[in-house]
Amino acid sequence: MTLNTQLYAQEGALGLFENHSDIGKVEHQGSVYYDQEGQEYLIEGSGENMWFGEDQFHYLWKSIQGDFILRAKVKFIGKGKNPHRKIGWMVRNSLHTDAAHVNAAFHGDGLLSLQFRKGKGADTEEIISRDSFPEIIQLERRGSRFIMGTAKAGEALNKVELNSIDLKNEVFVGLYVCSHDPEILEKAIFSNVRIIKPFMKPFVAYEDYLGSNMEILDVESGQRKILFSSSHSLQAPNWSLDGKSLIYNSNGYLYQYGLEDQNISMVNTGFAIRNNNDHVISLDGKQLGISHHDEDDNDDSAIYVLPVEGDNTPRRITKKGSGASYLHGWSNDAKELVFTGHRNGKFDIYKIAVETGEETQLTDTEGLDDGSEYAPDGKYIYFNSNRTGTMQIWRMRPDGSDQEQLTFDDYNDWFPHVSPDGKQIVFLSYDKEVPSGDHPFYQQVYIRILPVSGGTPRILSYVFGGQGTINVPSWSPDGKKIAFVSNTGH
Repeated sequence: MTLNTQLYAQEGALGLFENHSDIGKVEHQGSVYYDQEGQEYLIEGSGENMWFGEDQFHYLWKSIQGDFILRAKVKFIGKGKNPHRKIGWMVRNSLHTDAAHVNAAFHGDGLLSLQFRKGKGADTEEIISRDSFPEIIQLERRGSRFIMGTAKAGEALNKVELNSIDLKNEVFVGLYVCSHDPEILEKAIFSNVRIIKPFMKPFVAYEDYLGSNMEILDVESGQRKILFSSSHSLQAPNWSLDGKSLIYNSNGYLYQYGLEDQNISMVNTGFAIRNNNDHVISLDGKQLGISHHDEDDNDDSAIYVLPVEGDNTPRRITKKGSGASYLHGWSNDAKELVFTGHRNGKFDIYKIAVETGEETQLTDTEGLDDGSEYAPDGKYIYFNSNRTGTMQIWRMRPDGSDQEQLTFDDYNDWFPHVSPDGKQIVFLSYDKEVPSGDHPFYQQVYIRILPVSGGTPRILSYVFGGQGTINVPSWSPDGKKIAFVSNTGH
């Protein structure tokens, strides 16, 4: 999208931010324009410098307390007048020109540094990154530690750390532009802007929750859009076959979100009100498969089906007493379901006939096999397995034969979803520090994409999420977008 001031809303609509200000005595007043539809910011700023004991720049800011993660895609507009012009993220104790701060600074000549002023009026110092000309800039606070992560779009973040600086608990955070020449104004665009609040203390999984953003991602451009936000835990959006709505899970219930009218309605699942995030729409768009925890069956997850528009009496498919069963996919003819089943003391992948309930075991390893999903042409089932030590993406024939590994790096990869044209796979990747058999909430994760023919995965998006982000098939019917959930405290 080519941006200009005519595309932007009037000043005052500032998206995630509270206000904007010129910091220091600048010659030319800066400005901010926010595109509410594209959720992008155009910032124009002047300022002689951001160095030594004082700063001059234009600042789009909000106040925040405690730890946070700031992330944005950034871009200078035009060639610029001065190679030392700067854009980036700024964290400050105050709006005074000489305030203590930490600053993720991207210079016009490509230089990238984590700059900081330890106290009011002190000289600015810096840690220079080995990275240059980034498109993604992230700045994270963990108490007195600040971590800058940068990357070109599609690549992993390169990190620089500042291990001890005493900023206030309550600070200003925001985006800035400094022209490094008091006589001119420079411009930059900031998109995919996120201000993330993680838990401030240890939390109990499945008891304590952060809020959620329901998002869609344009696969070609990488542009993200928040559809709506909630203080509730939202999980696992599944795109309807007609492309008009998303079905998602929250607190055991299923809801439908209309993409055109933004209306939210409850999906009638009858007695099944303890659903986990493993709901899947059949490929003909007529049936909905769900995984509901049955109180009368050791509280195990059991698989049911019902009409996609809802029904008071879902029909149980897995047999009572057979063990926990977590649905992941339908066969192309809607006659079978594929799922992860806890049988014989371990989790493997099974398929089950919808009419008869007859199960067929497809994998048999000592590790965890999970996340199974049929390709659109029905020739393969894609899944994730940690049989090699890390969780990787695999595929096999529908009868369980020809099991083939597709990813081979150090990430732990979960929940492969094949594009409607059958050419690409998107999946969720955790850093290797996360145990391979776990897919927890509230982690910094990547949504990655890989051709079905193999190769090197590319990062589509940098997300704070994990459990519930893309557990279910999440492609739009035209194959252009992905629906997913990210998380933050509110």
